[in-house]
Amino acid sequence: MTQSQPRPVAIVTGASRGFGKAVTAALLDRGWTVVADARRAAELKITATELNSDRLIALPGDVTDASHRDALLTAAIKAGPLRLLVNNASRLGPSPQPALADYPRGELSAVYETNVFAPLALIQAALPALGDNAGMIINLTSDAAVEPYPGWGGYGSSKAALDQLSAVLATETSVASAVTVYAFDPGDMRTEMHQAAFPGEDISDRAEPESVVPALLRLLDTRPAAGRYRAVDLALSGAPL
Repeated sequence: MTQSQPRPVAIVTGASRGFGKAVTAALLDRGWTVVADARRAAELKITATELNSDRLIALPGDVTDASHRDALLTAAIKAGPLRLLVNNASRLGPSPQPALADYPRGELSAVYETNVFAPLALIQAALPALGDNAGMIINLTSDAAVEPYPGWGGYGSSKAALDQLSAVLATETSVASAVTVYAFDPGDMRTEMHQAAFPGEDISDRAEPESVVPALLRLLDTRPAAGRYRAVDLALSGAPL
């Protein structure tokens, strides 16, 4: 990348740990500027120190807060051409996860606020800038969106809603702008949230988040048709990751 070319900018939510942190690190390694957020300010500060890049703009806050979403977008547009939005921040819900028959309505509302309504609101705000730069949107989903696992009704149904939201947006943006929309299922990973879904169980057999990032990068590099993609399928789809 020459100095005359502005660095591409990405917004990555939920970037203080797990998959969000791994994606942020990979984008920084590729020369991107990343506007990253997380609810836990102390963890985000530690992550920023570890990644040690002047192209990382760390903004603590909750994506369900409209003023925080505005701050993310303002920082991204100021930093350069916004070309990528990764809606990674998610809320699992209670741990252990309750059956739907017993699911507290307030908790379910909080899950949907984080997993469905906040990503849509951020997309709505970012679409003009993404459209100006032929950008991409990647919404993190889960196999719980398509498989009826007992105990996963709250989280799973919220991700099913996000899948449908992504599919409709993909159809609409293909007509209205040059933005490509993906739902990306990374599969089971060794993360704090996945551990909370299985309290007391050994999840050491799950993939490390860093090992899944190349599948997401393949979406950036090859830009296939908009749609829902699983990391495992991208890993088997052709050239080495």
